[in-house]
Amino acid sequence: MQAVEYYLQHIQAAAHLNAFIEVYADEALQKAKELDEKRKTGNSPGKLHGVVIGLKDVICHKDHKVSASSNILKNFTSVYSATAVKKLLAEDAIIIGSCNCDEFAMGSTNENSAYGKVLNALDETKVPGGSSGGSAVAVQAGLCMVSLGSDTGGSVRQPADFCGIIGLKPTYGRISRYGLIAYASSFDQIGIFGKNISDVALMLEIMSGPDDFDSTVSQQPVPSYSIHLSSDKKFRFAYFEEALNHPSLDQEIASSIKKLIEHLKKDGHTVKPVEFNLLEYIVPAYYVLTTAEASSNLSRYDGVRFGNRVPAPNLEPIAIGLTEFYKQTRSAGFGREVKRRIMLGTFVLSSGYYEAYFTRAQKVRKLLCDKIKLIFSDLPAGQAGFDFILLPTSPVTAFKAGEKMNDPIAMYLADIYTVMANLAGIPAISLPLFKHSNGMPFGLQVMANRFEEVSLLQVSKLLIGK
Repeated sequence: MQAVEYYLQHIQAAAHLNAFIEVYADEALQKAKELDEKRKTGNSPGKLHGVVIGLKDVICHKDHKVSASSNILKNFTSVYSATAVKKLLAEDAIIIGSCNCDEFAMGSTNENSAYGKVLNALDETKVPGGSSGGSAVAVQAGLCMVSLGSDTGGSVRQPADFCGIIGLKPTYGRISRYGLIAYASSFDQIGIFGKNISDVALMLEIMSGPDDFDSTVSQQPVPSYSIHLSSDKKFRFAYFEEALNHPSLDQEIASSIKKLIEHLKKDGHTVKPVEFNLLEYIVPAYYVLTTAEASSNLSRYDGVRFGNRVPAPNLEPIAIGLTEFYKQTRSAGFGREVKRRIMLGTFVLSSGYYEAYFTRAQKVRKLLCDKIKLIFSDLPAGQAGFDFILLPTSPVTAFKAGEKMNDPIAMYLADIYTVMANLAGIPAISLPLFKHSNGMPFGLQVMANRFEEVSLLQVSKLLIGK
């Protein structure tokens, strides 16, 4: 009970950060009371007994509002819970509220929200990153213990980088997507924010595993991540010189990562450069494919079956014609960035352009997957494959709010280091290892082979030291 009261007080004091859309104060206090009674009666507590968690507003929680921070779903109440949420609650977690985000998880700054922008607690003039900015700030500012976000192209790792916390994107299919509002279905994955590796590992362990409601989820057994965090193994790291010498990368970030590479070598680890000639193609390929999937996924929001109806709740489509009805509803319901991506996705799927854009982007994705598979594979000559790929998380530290809002291309290019993991479906984590001379934190991104979260968490523990 005291823990929940503590976090509720902090949420109230930090309300100006706009990290939470809704706080479940009475419900959280009641759940805490029940858990206290459960412990007193001698019943075995769950693995997450009393752990206070925030949920990104794209993850369904039965009988609670979920809107993807969009006007088109404002006041919509979920009729079921995401599988990940069910698993957390089954282990006695306490959900304290829903966290602000970019509308339908489309954005890198958390400025594309129907509820207003989220502020970075370290410097309130700076953005917290996106799209899971509210979830990141909730952990950063001590408003909950851990939180859930979603990661389609870096939406957990980039805000973790900007906020100075840990952000994990698991392997695609490791955690069920049932109950996660879709942006781009072949990229989306629920991710985890925390301040230490042990918490992140336990959350992953609990949420992972098969699910009858998600045909894309993996059937592979779930390791006990939380008890396999120690390792004295000497790891093999790859890095891309093309990435560390890229003109978009802040020189202080590049220098810090290069120094870390030398430190790893001195500690007996193998760290080698690997040629990577696809860097300039992955962001265009990512945005072609994700917007194409988004234009399909978001077509369900029409004001007929669910969602807000415009111009009036009682207006029937037949009164103005179905096409005009859709146009009015979506024009009022969707924000500018969501409209931009729907239009781009519809364009690349249209007749005459499908081969030129969508098919070519799929070919780039295949080349990338093959390249990454080769990096992690043992070579015929008997040389062992690499365990990890080291990259920056973001080319810059958190920037001023509004700085890139009028330049969507610059915003998209800022995803240059994170979209790779989503295109290939591999796990990746952002670790808060550094501090810039401008006072803002920045992290190191570590990627591993598919379903190698055990080793990824082990090396993260080694690097971060907690």
